[in-house]
Amino acid sequence: MTGNRDDFKVEEEGQKGVGGAFERMLRRHKEFIHALTLLPIYFFASCLLALALIPPIAFYRFLAEAASTGPGILKIGASALGIGGGFFLFGLTLILVVPIANLPARPFVKPTRGQNYSNRFIGWYVHNSFTYLVRYTFLEFITPTPYNLFFFKRMGMRIGRDVQINSSNISDPALITLEDRVTIGGSASVMAHYGMGGFLILAPVIIRKGATLGLHAKVLGGCEIGEGAKVLPNSVVMPKTIIPAGETWGGVPARRMDPSDFKSG
Repeated sequence: MTGNRDDFKVEEEGQKGVGGAFERMLRRHKEFIHALTLLPIYFFASCLLALALIPPIAFYRFLAEAASTGPGILKIGASALGIGGGFFLFGLTLILVVPIANLPARPFVKPTRGQNYSNRFIGWYVHNSFTYLVRYTFLEFITPTPYNLFFFKRMGMRIGRDVQINSSNISDPALITLEDRVTIGGSASVMAHYGMGGFLILAPVIIRKGATLGLHAKVLGGCEIGEGAKVLPNSVVMPKTIIPAGETWGGVPARRMDPSDFKSG
């Protein structure tokens, strides 16, 4: 079943004081302010990438210097190993430094709603930017392994025991809860936000014990998947949907599947 759709009709919630003035300026000059706010994010992202590059560069230089007096083939091999091994050293360092940088933003990542251009979403914007920095550089190489669970936990996701995340398509980890024995299928998407009519809504996603998301399934903000429930491959669970325990849902949008739906014609 699904909740009501009041979030789609949310009215503008004005703010007062400095915050209100900033929000009005933000909406009046959307493109300029948006571009301006990207600059510090790009700067901090560059700093994080630079930090993550220090160990691999040191590793490369160590190998290159060690092979400097050897034959040419040894020098080439050392350089190749330094580059190849350095990439993985870079990625493993990145999943350590990004969650640390994300810590100041985490208290500001909480359920809320408002216009797309609102200062209440700045913390969430930073949080997701850091998440995507790892997602689009290295996360695929550690999915599924204990390392991606390590990263998502450090980013604020609540993860129980024996959880398997076979996808890197995760947004808003600080608003997602995966209880024990949850399985996220390959390339499935879980995001704790959605937009409608110019408004952005952040709403937690909870996936209860033993639930399974199939291959390429999508779960949007405000959803709760009940204990032992199953979402079939390629299904889309619409915002604020509550799937009761033990049920199987599928389709676009997802709905409860009856045993007759699985009978051949």
